[in-house]
Amino acid sequence: MAENREMRAVFGQGLEQLMAADDRIVLVDADLGRANGTLGIKEKFPDRAFNVGVAEQNMASIAAGLASYGFIPFINSFAAFASRRICDQITISIAYAKRNVKIVGTDPGIAAELNGCTHMAMEDIGVLRSIPGLVIFEPTDARQIAKALPAIAAYDGPVYIRLFRKVAPQVFGEDYVFSLFEADFLREGSDITLFATGFMVAAALKAAEQLAEQGISAEVINPHTIKPLDAETVLTSVRKTGAAVTCENHNIIGGLRSAVAEVVTESCPVPLLSVGVPDHFGKVSKLAYLQENLKMMPGDIVERALACLDLKARLRQ
Repeated sequence: MAENREMRAVFGQGLEQLMAADDRIVLVDADLGRANGTLGIKEKFPDRAFNVGVAEQNMASIAAGLASYGFIPFINSFAAFASRRICDQITISIAYAKRNVKIVGTDPGIAAELNGCTHMAMEDIGVLRSIPGLVIFEPTDARQIAKALPAIAAYDGPVYIRLFRKVAPQVFGEDYVFSLFEADFLREGSDITLFATGFMVAAALKAAEQLAEQGISAEVINPHTIKPLDAETVLTSVRKTGAAVTCENHNIIGGLRSAVAEVVTESCPVPLLSVGVPDHFGKVSKLAYLQENLKMMPGDIVERALACLDLKARLRQ
């Protein structure tokens, strides 16, 4: 079952299936095939899988060239190196040139764990979200990435996939229908909206259960595509609830919080608080410790939701 497998394994299998069905799809990686679940693709498609070594800028430039000849390259590295290290190549060679390249950044944010600060992309969404024409997608669980890959391959344009490598908590059922540009409505509520992406979706759902025990009705929405954000779903929800908390594995500056705030402040101003990485660099530790230390646990979401509801009440006085 997909939900019991590592996200990277599901990604690798999904990409292999896409390559079997469409000979335009190619893989270009920077010596991380084993780490990112794509090692076996080289054996099955030796003429369409290229390892350029630890040379990420070259990886992006080669992909842009391949796209110029009608190929659909998937490039992958750790998120820190698939975003900030190759930002200029993404901006000029891929986005500005309108090349159909899919960029996969793995182990984003605190998911880098023991690799520490140098490998923790706390800012990748913020860096890339300001580049025109680039779609940014963060899958929640194995089923969502499996459903998303065909849609991403079919989309004509550059896409950044922010991929958690390990086993993620299962959120979506077998009947899940994926839409690239529509947020997923996970739980109905009337008092406050929890917007969450990546592995923080499971934390938000647990927080909603804890809030329900206190008589608070929390709506949970997964805006898996952060750019372009599904503004219609965001606004429909906050107009109903009148308050919101964003939950993300990213710096609270530049990512989901900023994207939601831009939409909300322009069209429907409501109290908006956030749960995520404070504005500082990462540290070496395991994921569970980092989530607790950085106040990214379900209980922390509950605390921020209560504070947001208090602000909502005071503003209405």
